[in-house]
Amino acid sequence: MELYERGRAAGHELDRRTLRRDLRTRAEDSRSRDPFYAFALYLDGFDSALALLEVDLIWPDETVPHLTLDWLAETFSADDFGGPKITRTELPAGPAVRIRQNLAMSGASGTASGVLLETVTYGVLPTGSQAAVMLLASWSVPGLTDELEEVVDGIAPTLTVEF
Repeated sequence: MELYERGRAAGHELDRRTLRRDLRTRAEDSRSRDPFYAFALYLDGFDSALALLEVDLIWPDETVPHLTLDWLAETFSADDFGGPKITRTELPAGPAVRIRQNLAMSGASGTASGVLLETVTYGVLPTGSQAAVMLLASWSVPGLTDELEEVVDGIAPTLTVEF
């Protein structure tokens, strides 16, 4: 709710062309990673997404025949800005690892400065499955960390797996 109120208080007018362009750019970016699902969080009054949310499946293979929470934490962690904050939790779908980290992303073409990308990743080992479900949320809007982490932490327990 607070995020919504910030958008309304800022008096942002919705520009449909800018919104359409932003959504196309974000869809193209997500396609480059080929997630199972991808979502963008748009608030009323904003014509660009505040956060992206992607869901993907990781399957064991010859190199990693059995997925573990330790492997997920190690594989999906980076220490661009210090070490990630890794915690284990139990979600309705199964045991999970939560990774909170900041990543350095290159800036738009033609600019020298990079972008701080804040992320929360959940790696879940669903009970009865060999695959892992990965939930990745990312944002680069400063000052919204607490609110966006709360949103992601509220979404993670809703993950379900059907066989």
